[in-house]
Amino acid sequence: MTEIVISGYYGFGNAGDEAMLAAMIEAFEDLDPQIRLVVISGNPEETRRRHGVEAVHRLNYAGVVRVLARSSLLISGGGSLLQDVTSNRSLYYYLSIVWLAKKLGKPVMLYAQGIGPVRGGLAKAMMRRVGNRVDLITVRDEGSRDELRFLQVTKPPVYVTADPVLALHPVDKEIGRLILRRSGLEGAAPLIGISVREWRDWLHYKRVLAETADRLITEMGARVVFIPMQSPDDVAAARKIAKNMKQKAVVLEEDYTTAELLSLVGNLDLLIAVRLHALIFSAVMRTPLIGISYDPKIDRFLATLKDRPAGTLQTMTAEAVITKAKELAGKKNRKHWEESISVLRAQAFHNAELALELLAKRR
Repeated sequence: MTEIVISGYYGFGNAGDEAMLAAMIEAFEDLDPQIRLVVISGNPEETRRRHGVEAVHRLNYAGVVRVLARSSLLISGGGSLLQDVTSNRSLYYYLSIVWLAKKLGKPVMLYAQGIGPVRGGLAKAMMRRVGNRVDLITVRDEGSRDELRFLQVTKPPVYVTADPVLALHPVDKEIGRLILRRSGLEGAAPLIGISVREWRDWLHYKRVLAETADRLITEMGARVVFIPMQSPDDVAAARKIAKNMKQKAVVLEEDYTTAELLSLVGNLDLLIAVRLHALIFSAVMRTPLIGISYDPKIDRFLATLKDRPAGTLQTMTAEAVITKAKELAGKKNRKHWEESISVLRAQAFHNAELALELLAKRR
């Protein structure tokens, strides 16, 4: 039986990364139900329960070697694994798994990666050395391909595709409706979601989002709900913002599944988000969105929708966000999105197709 090992930021309760894994599993099962998938995870038990696949702990090096040795392919991705902005150690860890697979004679694919920024001299050298040994690279945006060129990773074929999550099908909205009802969010008033993350203990964007949320309530008659993509970190950040508000907002505090989060987002009239995958969930569910940038990946994704952020964490203003929110009011199904999202869905699914083509060539 063909076995694929998947390496990434899985098992840490990050909804975006778990959604990526779910989308990858779904795509491979659609293409070849006989493929066996093994995930290198920070919480193997949770990964087995949530996704129904075999898993090995990321720090169980003997176990990692064992599954790589018997595998047919290593997939590294998706997500922003290869960057040194949030952590130096993670970049070296993921590159070490790639290096190990190549030492064992296994083909390696970087799968729908968001590359960079890579700033350190050693990190750049490692990216160049290891990156040029992999067999195939797909990246989720043009900016990532440009980053690979800057890093002089030129030997493997590189395809610009899209984030795997964009291949997910929209889900039924009833699950989200029930969650909202339990939280007291019923009624006909516009429902606006905010997805926020903690970033370097900065205060400016939290103050601006508190002001923005108050104005959404007073000027647009909206209900405001904070939706966590990674619990408990996002919940804590949302609470800080809600505490600075004059009006009342709801902070959801549970750890939701991919389907639940998609359904929640589908019930919104608008989502304002710092989190990339909250924005992607909005695109999947055709919910109008406003992105706030803290990383080039936000700008790159919005560019694929012919959009741009309302500001950065350091420069955003309540006026800019409110102005954009009023422009989007009532535009639940923006027609100019449809073509872009259809193309992105096909590109997202193409990641899995290219992986199986690589396997076929190596047999």
